[in-house]
Amino acid sequence: MTSLSVEILAAGATAPITSAGNARLGIAVLAGIAVIVLLITRYKLHAFLALTLGSLALGAFAGAPLDKAITSFTTGLGNTVAGVGVLIALGAILGKLLADSGGADQIVDTILAKAGKSGGRAMPWAMVVIASLIGLPLFFEVGIVLLIPVVLLVAKRGNYSLMRIGIPALAGLSVMHGLIPPHPGPLVAIDAVGANLGVTLALGVLVAIPTVIIAGPVFSKYAARWVDIPAPDRMLFSTGGSPRTPASRPSEDLETRPSFAATVSTVLLPVVLMLAKALVDIVVDDPKNHVQRVTDVIGSPLIALLAAVLVAIFTLGRAAGFSKERISSTVEKSLAPIAGILMIVGAGGGFKQTLIDVGVGQMILDLSKNWSIPALLLAWLIAVAIRLATGSATVATISAAGLVAPLAADMSTAHTALLVLAVGAGSLFFSHVNDAGFWLVKEYFGMDVGQTLKTWSVMETIISVVALGFVLLLSLVI
Repeated sequence: MTSLSVEILAAGATAPITSAGNARLGIAVLAGIAVIVLLITRYKLHAFLALTLGSLALGAFAGAPLDKAITSFTTGLGNTVAGVGVLIALGAILGKLLADSGGADQIVDTILAKAGKSGGRAMPWAMVVIASLIGLPLFFEVGIVLLIPVVLLVAKRGNYSLMRIGIPALAGLSVMHGLIPPHPGPLVAIDAVGANLGVTLALGVLVAIPTVIIAGPVFSKYAARWVDIPAPDRMLFSTGGSPRTPASRPSEDLETRPSFAATVSTVLLPVVLMLAKALVDIVVDDPKNHVQRVTDVIGSPLIALLAAVLVAIFTLGRAAGFSKERISSTVEKSLAPIAGILMIVGAGGGFKQTLIDVGVGQMILDLSKNWSIPALLLAWLIAVAIRLATGSATVATISAAGLVAPLAADMSTAHTALLVLAVGAGSLFFSHVNDAGFWLVKEYFGMDVGQTLKTWSVMETIISVVALGFVLLLSLVI
């Protein structure tokens, strides 16, 4: 899951590097994934190296020339890092300022004070609401780097299971990513099938609310039993640079800490800027309009997060009494922990691009043309197949929406909107080792591959299946 422009380029602008038959491609995909899983689980090889070797193995099994497979992998890695690398870095800086200044503690204390009155029962619900609001205009990677400090500190400070707090937050972000405009994925599908934006948004909310409840707070009870792990200390920064303990508070050398209002406003600044861009794009829809041109710039993820970092220097760093030297040191220290994450996410993008370039996505589309099943279920299955093969929700959305677009010609306005939601639901199915988001969640939450599959991957599958169920139910009602 990189930026929309990168995903579109990856989905349709790159020529296949081999014309291997469908059977050989299927075997190559299974072999490539098996190599990655085996190297990581049995031989304990670092995920970056395993993904690199798995991508080359995939190309070899598919019959691609080695130089073409290398080019495909490096292109995918470069596109992924270009799409999310700077965003992850800016998010890490914002998160470090948030933690070191005591701003994250302020948010945690306020949330614990409010939700803690119910004995902690309201905490997962609070996290899913916050994540859903923040995730509305954001790509998954941006949302998660904004939420990570809060999720980890709430889990650590309140002595909650990380999965009990983290799964609802991830569910909120993921549902927004797949189902709700003005998120880019649903907007692309709406345009492809000619759906009505307002009707799709209204029906999307009806589907999203019960879906996020089931996949978030409800499933998190079981996820916490399956994977009982503490918040990883390496992602929990304290003012002294040492890991936090469950009872730790801001360091005594802080004269004060930012107010709750200033902290929340700073964290939500990029959300507001990106949401403003999305709304102006929908309402104005004129690339020559000056207002839209301005919002297109300030609402781009790069500028929005950069603005938030610059504002945070004053509203968080300076408000906590930080000197210029300490602010500079905080920024420098924030980048070291994300180096490994960035390379793993990039390698996941390289593996995804190799899958696309050997023709796996086109193979799925070709095989699905003769399936005789209801349109909504067909749209979901096609998106599921492409998602499993490529690891990209946006590529799955673009490809599936384009394939089923002719089916929308005879549909009502409501059913056309449901077609979009079926595609979006399918695009979220079972994230695994070929999805950059899989590795992002794994590294941020300090899990191994098996734990990530049992929590994140199952959660994504629940979202996909439950959302489809409600889409089919609505199709019977309306």
